[in-house]
Amino acid sequence: MSAPQDGQQAPSNPSARRLGTPLSPSATRIMLLGSGELGKEVIISLQRLGIEVIAVDRYADAPGHQVAHRAHVIDMTDGAALTALIDLEQPHLVVPEIEAIATETLMTLEQAGRVTVIPTARAAWLTMNREGIRRLAAEELGIATSPYRFANSLAELQAACTEIGFPCVVKPVMSSSGKGQSKLDSVADVDAAWSYAAAGARANAGRVIVEGFIDFDYEITLLTVRALDANGKPATHFCEPVGHLQVHGDYVESWQPHPMHPQALERARDIARKVTDNLGGLGLFGVELFVRDDMVWFSEVSPRPHDTGMVTMATQMQSEFELHAKAILGLPVDVRLRGPGASAVIYGQHDARGIAFEGVAQALSLPGVDIRLFGKPESFARRRMGVALAAADTVEEARALAKQAAACVRPVRDAS
Repeated sequence: MSAPQDGQQAPSNPSARRLGTPLSPSATRIMLLGSGELGKEVIISLQRLGIEVIAVDRYADAPGHQVAHRAHVIDMTDGAALTALIDLEQPHLVVPEIEAIATETLMTLEQAGRVTVIPTARAAWLTMNREGIRRLAAEELGIATSPYRFANSLAELQAACTEIGFPCVVKPVMSSSGKGQSKLDSVADVDAAWSYAAAGARANAGRVIVEGFIDFDYEITLLTVRALDANGKPATHFCEPVGHLQVHGDYVESWQPHPMHPQALERARDIARKVTDNLGGLGLFGVELFVRDDMVWFSEVSPRPHDTGMVTMATQMQSEFELHAKAILGLPVDVRLRGPGASAVIYGQHDARGIAFEGVAQALSLPGVDIRLFGKPESFARRRMGVALAAADTVEEARALAKQAAACVRPVRDAS
């Protein structure tokens, strides 16, 4: 399982092409930057198509490391280290799966023709932090968003919150899974929000965004796929809306389809199309939106599979991971819904390495239920260690089943 030899050039992937055999001269090589639970499922989908996969993460034995052909541990915010690894492996495609990456390095390499980034290096750069994508949506594309300000210090944060008004939401400009996010009800909450944002940031811990609070009815993730059509041109496809529940900014359950007013759905798709058309490239995007009646506001976008989209493993003909894999390879996609379903998070509940799980058989005895355990080597009380999936005749039944199944699975410290 050796890496490509020095001097080999990694061809670009502008359109569909032949798929090779892994670990052979014909191999199609894809490097994932970030190999958590979402990356793991992308890797599995790619390997079903005979792709040779290189998984990269900041810690050893990440979930994606366990199923890839080769695994590397580096600081992905280190541009020199990232360049050296890309030069070593010579991937046909580089697929960012997290935000904390030296995206300026990827832009330089892509401009020099040394690498093809999914969906594009510019898209990875813009969406790696909330400032780039918010300015693009609100200031360049004229899309409705909540009012916002940026702050580089506690004093600036205090002023920004006063200007925006309470309640408001404070987030690090760069974080994932809701880390560092707070809802502030008064000026008394500002100091704690600043400290929490700094602790939860992936990088640039000294800068935050303050968002005015929108009194929305619900929020959705609109999974949007850019894939090649029969003429080799990018076409946009939409999955059915995914509803989700967040606690402290962290997804805890999701369901699909989420019912929407027809005009709201049309506006949501229009926003998603405008944003993803501007970002360009191929692949799946998770577009997060706030909805009240028939009004829609843009929140965020991830140019990759979304955590709330794990429900698609129970609901769609092709999961979000299969859609991403096929789209980036220039292959046809199928976004049809198979039926209603839901997901519910299984938390670690312990701060320990190598925990075990009980109650899996009990969970799987429930009708229409499946379980995914991610295999993360270290658990934290609020770390996502697995997910329960449920398919049923209605979303309401599926949500109840998914929550029941998640409650059956009991993380325990391994005493062996």
